[in-house]
Amino acid sequence: MNALIYERVHENLKRLKLTTIDEYLDNYLEIAANEERSTLEVLDYLLEQEVKSKEDHAREFRMRLAGFPMEKRLEDFDMSFQPSLAPAVIRDLASLRFIHHAENVVFLGPPGVGKTHLALALGHEAVKQGFRVQYANASKLIERLMKANRENKLDERIKALTKFHLLIIDEMGYLPFNSEGAHCFFQLISRRYEKSSTIFTSNKSYGEWGEIFGDHIIAAAVLDRILHHCTTLNIKGDSYRLKERRRQGIIPHG
Repeated sequence: MNALIYERVHENLKRLKLTTIDEYLDNYLEIAANEERSTLEVLDYLLEQEVKSKEDHAREFRMRLAGFPMEKRLEDFDMSFQPSLAPAVIRDLASLRFIHHAENVVFLGPPGVGKTHLALALGHEAVKQGFRVQYANASKLIERLMKANRENKLDERIKALTKFHLLIIDEMGYLPFNSEGAHCFFQLISRRYEKSSTIFTSNKSYGEWGEIFGDHIIAAAVLDRILHHCTTLNIKGDSYRLKERRRQGIIPHG
């Protein structure tokens, strides 16, 4: 092998950031020579490894960017424990058709019924499929938006959030918003309206969202935009956490 060509190939691979091919090249050329593989077969294999490596790194980056508080998967969700959920609806959501159509999803129900599990599982699947996803606790999101508003950076912050294909806003209603927070939230929802998808989880029925915003008019305006293209799942069932505690004998069976 010509040493000059060998060095130039490796140098060009580094310059082109084809790091996986650079790493695999020497060993695979030896294997290919022993097995009499064609130049096209060698090129095909090395390019395939490079693509897979870049896709894996991109997926890992998107997963870190999403900021999920924990890993949840749809296959780990016990559908039999929540008979109020239609399996066909969950399968449709799992197809991520709603993201392609910039539609929203709202999970309603009391604490512990699996709202966050389902939201995170759909977010995890979206990351795997190449979508940009961001998770946010509702109260913390409002705090960040109000801080940006006071620093005259609200538009910049909202613009950054509109770049995500899917935004997951968890625990709507656990803490009410003040008037500034409600105003900031309305602007966020308005900017994402019909452009990208949002998943909400809430322990409050829609009729109670006026209490969240402290203003029934703003609540109605927000809901009008959310529900225009939306799938609502009202989960009526027992808490998984209470079920597990009963199983462990921590609390008595009712």
